Amino acid sequence: MESHISTTPFGRRPMTLGLIATQTAARQVDQDATVDKWAVFRDIRDAKDLIGATDRALSILHALLTFRRDNELRASDNLVVFPSNVELTRRANGMSLTTLRRNIAVLLECGLVIRRDSPNGKRYVRRGEGGTIEQAFGFDLSAIVARAEEFRQLAADVHAERKALRVTRERLSICRRDVIKLIDAGVGEGVPGDWRAFRQRYDDIIARLPRTGSSQVFGAIADDLEDLWVDVHQTLESFINSQNMNPNESQNGVHKEDSNPDFISNDESDSGFREKDEADRNVAETDNVRTLPKRELPLGMVLNACPEIATYAAGGQIRTWRDFVDAAADARPHMGVSPSAWLEAVEVMGKQNAAVTLAAILQRAGQIRSRGGYLRNLVDRARDGKFSAWPMIMALLNARMTTMEAAAASGKALARGQGDEETGNSAEKPSSLEISSSLAESLKRKGWS
Repeated sequence: MESHISTTPFGRRPMTLGLIATQTAARQVDQDATVDKWAVFRDIRDAKDLIGATDRALSILHALLTFRRDNELRASDNLVVFPSNVELTRRANGMSLTTLRRNIAVLLECGLVIRRDSPNGKRYVRRGEGGTIEQAFGFDLSAIVARAEEFRQLAADVHAERKALRVTRERLSICRRDVIKLIDAGVGEGVPGDWRAFRQRYDDIIARLPRTGSSQVFGAIADDLEDLWVDVHQTLESFINSQNMNPNESQNGVHKEDSNPDFISNDESDSGFREKDEADRNVAETDNVRTLPKRELPLGMVLNACPEIATYAAGGQIRTWRDFVDAAADARPHMGVSPSAWLEAVEVMGKQNAAVTLAAILQRAGQIRSRGGYLRNLVDRARDGKFSAWPMIMALLNARMTTMEAAAASGKALARGQGDEETGNSAEKPSSLEISSSLAESLKRKGWS
């Protein structure tokens, strides 16, 4: 008579339908089935989230597999291993007994092993003549053989999802870059369009990006970004077609980039040499930049010297340097300065100093024939360390102070001429330029006024 094989857990541990299903699957396996235990373990490890296993539980499973000498697991063999808890914790990298018991329960719930408990719950083996195993009590690994194909398919699904997620993330990153650069190009080139609405749509889509998620979640966001890209691209393409523009020349005064990154617009190349002498005269005193202040120009001083730049600011107000730089970027196409000249200025001077220089040129736009050529000459000087924006701003402040003083003197003379007709003291009209007395003294002391 064949001896009974225990299938229920020892002690207070209950029997569940899941355990019964695992044991049933193990009994139905083909007795000729053979699998590589480490190949199956890799599949289990890759699909652990779908199976429900934890990292600690897989460490215990790895330790249990090491108690089988052969790399192959055969369904016809007795696949019960019977290590003590002490030996099992050693091979599980010193895991505590409490953690060991908890994660053995995880392996049972996931159907990765089957308990074959002895009457007293101990793990041991009973051998017959010649050392053959007659009966063993411990952990049965036959479920791994029975479910090997299932684990392989789960691992393949995980690999496919990872690949799909990687491809979707790449598509998302490229689409994000394209959209933001196309919007910047439209704004920078002055193309008619509702660019604020496009940017708001972009921000709303990006706000939905989760830190982690499936390829379906990221794919839906990428689809929305591609729809936005189509709208932005069509806006730019329609403008190009309406202007009969081609990649290498400008037909109507609107600047377009040449394939050469060092491209200079016709306006700059024709007039740049005429502006060189003027630039040399206006910034000759900056050759020795060591005598100039090392600190950055105060924003308030720059705005007093260059009030025209505020007309290009959103809402007509500039509160921060970021607002100032944005206003300069918006003013650039209206001044006839090409994107290549502006990018070169930013690279050499930095965004803030380039914006200050452009604002100063804008303030004197009526006296400069080629603003782009003038800017390039200043950039060349800055590259050689012979240019600073301080003298330009001080000169503009001095000019405004002179105008203010002349207006004040004229107002006083007019007031004296009307003294017989007025009973009170005449009041001077406030100047649009308000600077402190200490700054005025500093300007006079340094020879700027």
